This record gives sequence, structure tokens and C-alpha cells, in this order.
Amino acid sequence: MRLVVEISLYPLNQAYLKPIQSFIERLNGYEDLYVKTSATSTVVAGDNVRLMQILQEEMQVTHEEVGQAIFVCKFLNGTNMELD
Repeated sequence: MRLVVEISLYPLNQAYLKPIQSFIERLNGYEDLYVKTSATSTVVAGDNVRLMQILQEEMQVTHEEVGQAIFVCKFLNGTNMELD
């Protein structure tokens, strides 16, 4: 199954742009993911199991770097969805 996740990241500190950019850059480093960023969120698509594993790892990295951060996510079954 292909999973599509729309993610918005809100680091709870004054220097919020760098952690957001870092998170997006790390997601873009995975060749097996589709990543598209807009002004307020990033859409990520990939194999369900693999994508959840990546999100778990990358969210942990963000929390370790930033401390407190909020991730707002929407999860969709993307098996029959066309992206771009």
C-alpha cells in the first residue's frame, strides 16, 4: 500500500526555520519517497511500512535537535492517488 502524509512542523523555539528546513532536506534525501513542499506543509508519499519507519526516525532526530516540536500530520491511503 502506498501512503501519503501531509506534514506541518512547528518547532517550539524562536529559531524555527532551520529545523523545518533540516527536516525537509532529510526527507528529500530518501530516493524512495515522493516529497513536495508548499508554504505551509510537505506532502510525502511512499510505501506504507517504509514511510512510517522514516517518519519515526526523522521525527526523533527533530525532537533531539529542537527539544519541543509539534508535528501535524494527515495520513491518506495513496494507492490510487496521482501525485503531480
